[in-house]
Amino acid sequence: MACFLVPAAEAVVTTIATKVMKSKEANPETVKVQLDGAELVEEEKIPFSRKLGWLNKLLWGGSALLAFEHVWHGEVVPWFPFLTAASNPADAAEMLHEMSTAGVTMAVLVTAVWAGMLIVSSVIEKRAKKALPAES
Repeated sequence: MACFLVPAAEAVVTTIATKVMKSKEANPETVKVQLDGAELVEEEKIPFSRKLGWLNKLLWGGSALLAFEHVWHGEVVPWFPFLTAASNPADAAEMLHEMSTAGVTMAVLVTAVWAGMLIVSSVIEKRAKKALPAES
C-alpha cells in the first residue's frame, strides 16, 4: 500500500547528504593506473559523494517503480488522502504494518546491495594501485 514511502524517505535523506558532501569535497584524490602495461594514466579516485549518488539512484528508481505499481493497482489515487488505505483506520493500521515490514526490508536490502557495490569498487581501486610498478 505505501511501502514505497520508506525507500523514498531514505532517498530524500541521501539526496541531501550527497549535495552537502559534494559541496565540501575539495580536490579529488588521484591514483596512477597502468593500462595494458604500456602507459601510466592518472585517474581520480571515486569520491564518496558519487558513491552515495549510486545509492540515491537505486532508491529513487525503486521507489518510482513501486509507486507506479501502487498507482496501477489503485492503491494510490490523485485525490486526498492519496493513499486509499489512509481513509479507513483499520486499513491505516495495515498500511503502517506494511511500511514497517516490507518498506524497511526493501530499504535495507537496497542499502546492502549498495554496500556490496562499495566493496567491489574498493577492491578494484586497490588492485589498480597494487598493479603499479614500484616508483624509483
